[in-house]
Amino acid sequence: MASSETQPRFGQSVKGLLSDKVTSCSGDVIALTRQVLKGSRSQELLSQAARNMVIQEDAILHSEDSLRKMSIITTHLQYQQEAIQKNVEHSKNLQDQLRHLMK
Repeated sequence: MASSETQPRFGQSVKGLLSDKVTSCSGDVIALTRQVLKGSRSQELLSQAARNMVIQEDAILHSEDSLRKMSIITTHLQYQQEAIQKNVEHSKNLQDQLRHLMK
């Protein structure tokens, strides 16, 4: 009779252990799912960062191109300014010569 009493206790003990194991495994599955989601989110963030970097690189290249063009324009404007200054001086010389001739 002692063995028939121990079997229900043993069965309850096994059920309790099994229930604990199922709960523990469920917790592990939840933790694993969270880690997978974190990894997925990390990958998403890395992809977004890479896209942003490409956009910034394009913007930098465009800015460099614009600066190079502006430098060329500045050089041309300087040449034009020098030419205008020479013409103004030449014009002053001509005016002086005309005044001298008119006297």
